[in-house]
Amino acid sequence: MEPTIVERAEQPYVGRRESITMTQFARVADHLPTMFARLGERGVPVTGAPFFRYRVIDMSADLVVEAGIPIAERVEPAAPMFVETLPAGRYVTVSHVGHPDELMTVTARMLDWARDRGLQWDMQPTPTGEVWGCRLEVLLTDPAEQPDMRKWRTDLFFKLAD
Repeated sequence: MEPTIVERAEQPYVGRRESITMTQFARVADHLPTMFARLGERGVPVTGAPFFRYRVIDMSADLVVEAGIPIAERVEPAAPMFVETLPAGRYVTVSHVGHPDELMTVTARMLDWARDRGLQWDMQPTPTGEVWGCRLEVLLTDPAEQPDMRKWRTDLFFKLAD
């Protein structure tokens, strides 16, 4: 599937952040069930699919990644959860149906697609990795309803520089 550029409005979310290596990704993903449960207990409306937000990327060392759930309005969750807002702006997006292990290849193709078109990301290289303004993997398949990971749909949204 070919990437496209879309406009996204800002979106409040409840998140939980971890500093991990690529092999420790389950530490982030495992927060989602508890986060959904806490929001449900408090009657906080969820307004979209859960996502992973990549804050800092250094594939050879640590990544800073958040598990996030979009919400209708800001709340005060118990730590270590927090509330932040995904920024509005122009994003490159692509949908992928397949195993999450394939997302690195999908991401590489999307980064190449943008580079070939002279697009600039909302990203700053630093000594500790790339710091992204907003880089998301949105999880559109509920694993409880579809256990076959090869049928999961994930949408990528990477924010462009203004």
